[in-house]
Amino acid sequence: MNEIQLKYGCNPNQKPSRIFMEDGSDLPVTVLNGNPGYINFLDAFNGWQLVNELKNATGLPAATSFKHVSPAGAAIGLPLDETLAKIYWVDDYKNLSPMALAYARARGADRMSSFGDFIALSDECDESTALLIKREVSDGVIAPSYSEKALEILKQKKGGKYNVIQIDKNYVPAPVERKQVYGITFEQGRNELKADDSLFENIVTKNKDIPEEALKDLKIALITLKYTQSNSVCYVKGGQAIGIGAGQQSRIHCTRLAGQKADNWFLRQCPKVLELDFVDGLGRADRDNAIDVYIGDEYEDILKEGEWQKRFKTKPEVFTREEKKAWLSKNTGVTLGSDAFFPFSDNIERAYKSGVKYIAQPGGSVRDDLVIECADKYDMVMAFTGIRLFHH
Repeated sequence: MNEIQLKYGCNPNQKPSRIFMEDGSDLPVTVLNGNPGYINFLDAFNGWQLVNELKNATGLPAATSFKHVSPAGAAIGLPLDETLAKIYWVDDYKNLSPMALAYARARGADRMSSFGDFIALSDECDESTALLIKREVSDGVIAPSYSEKALEILKQKKGGKYNVIQIDKNYVPAPVERKQVYGITFEQGRNELKADDSLFENIVTKNKDIPEEALKDLKIALITLKYTQSNSVCYVKGGQAIGIGAGQQSRIHCTRLAGQKADNWFLRQCPKVLELDFVDGLGRADRDNAIDVYIGDEYEDILKEGEWQKRFKTKPEVFTREEKKAWLSKNTGVTLGSDAFFPFSDNIERAYKSGVKYIAQPGGSVRDDLVIECADKYDMVMAFTGIRLFHH
């Protein structure tokens, strides 16, 4: 099959819509279930590239949770401790497969943004992973293969309409890619950059020690940025993205947005949040929303009389600014990647507040000296990759 007809394009008024191979060859994908749309396929193809590169760079199964052509989360299949399992709502599952662990991390880091996601998996979707996917609000999944049991589980989702796509893992796209905007064709060479150790050799700070785990996290950051709408910044810790700032016009706004998401990820691990006493039967999405408001500046919206009773058995105490600041000070060893250079040192100042220790960015700003000076002030390790990663 070299063509798949779609319901419509980005919006219902944009018809006709299809994906096809211009050279007449077969598409590298097969729709096993559902009827994927235009944006679904954009998320699927970007997500597949991301997880395929993560797998090649780390040797571990990888997953990503995509929303509107940018990742909400990306991770590799490392074990979860008790706290992470709880905040990702998977503590009731035992013996999760490496593929399932990768998806739990990718989905769980920013559950607000992952709501209604499109999933990409680097390896076969097994039963363990399918069971996690089954109970989440999601539009679809792309993977190189599916076990018989996993496919059976996924085909039951969304009343039998859940989108399941299989991709040929051996497919190699043409070295030149094209797209049209306003009837005009754009052409460029594909971004074939590989995130290997050589990218981090030019360390410009006084501190030049990058542990192996931090090096792995830096690779995850840059690969994630490669498929995130620019401008973009990515915070990573422990083998997973914990905060992604995408599509902002200002670099500092990217850093702040991603930093706030990273902070929220860590605040969710605070005992005060873990001990929230939800009413019986409150769904995971409603609990996610309640936690997000509770740890934010608008906590009064859910703690006022008549509102807290809808979510909690007992009224939670206010999570004060001082308490949050004290807890966040415990988050250390975070890595950060940027798809373009930092023009001002304010980005470093903001990153430091979220526990950043290791940074990878292209360099090349007229104020590089001030940015390096600021990183040295906090004993950070910063590598200039010399490579920009814009994606549009």
